[in-house]
Amino acid sequence: MFWKRLSVICLFLMMSNRLLPAAEPVQVIFDTDISGDVDDVLALAMLHTLADRGECNLRAVTISKINPLTGPFTDATNTFYGRGDIPIGVTRDAQKRESRYLKLIQEKQGDQSRYPHDINSNQQLPDAVSLLRKTLAASADGSIVIIQVGLAANLADLVESKADGFSPLSGSELIRRKVKLVSVMAGAFEPIEGNTHFLEANVRNGIQSMQRFVRQWPLSTPVVWSGYEVGIAVRYPRESIARDFNYMKHHIVREAYLLHSGPEHDRPSWDLTSVLYAVRPHDGYFDLSEPGKVTVDDDGFLSFHPEKQGRDRYLKMNPLQAVQVKEALRSLVSQPPVKRNLR
Repeated sequence: MFWKRLSVICLFLMMSNRLLPAAEPVQVIFDTDISGDVDDVLALAMLHTLADRGECNLRAVTISKINPLTGPFTDATNTFYGRGDIPIGVTRDAQKRESRYLKLIQEKQGDQSRYPHDINSNQQLPDAVSLLRKTLAASADGSIVIIQVGLAANLADLVESKADGFSPLSGSELIRRKVKLVSVMAGAFEPIEGNTHFLEANVRNGIQSMQRFVRQWPLSTPVVWSGYEVGIAVRYPRESIARDFNYMKHHIVREAYLLHSGPEHDRPSWDLTSVLYAVRPHDGYFDLSEPGKVTVDDDGFLSFHPEKQGRDRYLKMNPLQAVQVKEALRSLVSQPPVKRNLR
């Protein structure tokens, strides 16, 4: 009975996409610090299921923290969703981070890897900035949406990059020509539990790179910020981890979540909100602030200053939208992979 219901659901999703008006999938580069928190894993899963629905095309993944298992784990996740050929780039100069869940790629199923992957070492992977430049250079003008859900190291280095074999354009010129939007999870735009000087981790752990990013990113290329307050207002439900992934014995998202947070925790959906807005900006999940300018102090405090022609805006979410966002996130994260056999 369960498998029949699952088949009907998958068929409904596929048919629903066919009935919707044709739209070009959003061309996405995902820049993540996948290592410490598990919301990066859920966000990456979302991008794959949105791609299964024809809503986005995941062009590349770049990693902004240092851990020897980040590349292999990302490749294993991409392979799990049937897209093991997605290019991955890594930073060589950023915060080093331990992880509770990256070790999943070392698990075995008999004499095979439980989660197959071709990348066994980050040394096999290109530098993140080189991959960013290569991907942008090969893309149509104004087509790329970058989702940054970690340190700003890679995008700060990108904007400062020089002409190379991929493009005669400088980093700033390449961004202005190719990037349509950057969706960033960082900072806080409301007091957090009464704290009006909250130092959010994605800024605090890479202050200088975030300062370089906000100072040098082209003013003509919009940046939309999802603050800490949005993620804590929508928590991924533990009930989903317990119930929604039982269509297969081993699921990389469920197992990563349990290793990180355990079975009794509803994890804030920080990174997931940036993905949802980037791929579905017109679906009413969020409102946007007025335009303005983001600055970062030397202690890591990020602040927003209204400015009529400003590059920056941030997400706002009311209680009704929060309910809708939570349901969308649960549905997308737990959706069965389309491009692999369930076993």
